[in-house]
Amino acid sequence: MTRRKQNRELEDKPALYATSEDFHRLFAGNVDSLYQLAFVLPGDHDTAEQCFVAGVEDSVHGNNVFKEWAHSWAKRTIVQLAIRALQPKPFDPDSAEDTATHGDLRGVPARHDVIGRLLCLGNFDRFVMSVLERYSEHECALLLGCTPSDVREARTRALQQITVERPHRTETEKDLFSDEVASGAAGSHHA
Repeated sequence: MTRRKQNRELEDKPALYATSEDFHRLFAGNVDSLYQLAFVLPGDHDTAEQCFVAGVEDSVHGNNVFKEWAHSWAKRTIVQLAIRALQPKPFDPDSAEDTATHGDLRGVPARHDVIGRLLCLGNFDRFVMSVLERYSEHECALLLGCTPSDVREARTRALQQITVERPHRTETEKDLFSDEVASGAAGSHHA
């Protein structure tokens, strides 16, 4: 088959890969949720803005990605940029960086309660709870440069802190954390 014929066949097929325009639309249409992700991970707006803007640029100018994977790719790009920016390390009780500095949650409105609780976690625990809990322990450990047991311990610590600080959770919190608590009680999560 000649190269010209191959090119014509490719032009006739629907686009399999996300284009720059697809990513621009994706970020514009999901700005709230993608920015929220960019904010919750580092816990500050300056770093969040840097991760969000770099996420747009990397997605638009990055590797070819299947259209169906574009949203996941954009989220993963933001996660990776936040990890690079903060370089979160497993819990060290002697480190001042591991103590949360975002204040008391008692005055946080219910609709912001889950985000507020995540922001009260230490950096490493916040990364595990906010987004990486949807990945396997192994994949999470690879992204964070730690061991799977570090991930397990962070998840357990975060769940304990969230539960202790507010024993009467909202329906949203119950939905978000019930599977985690159940799997944590069973002693395993995402083999």
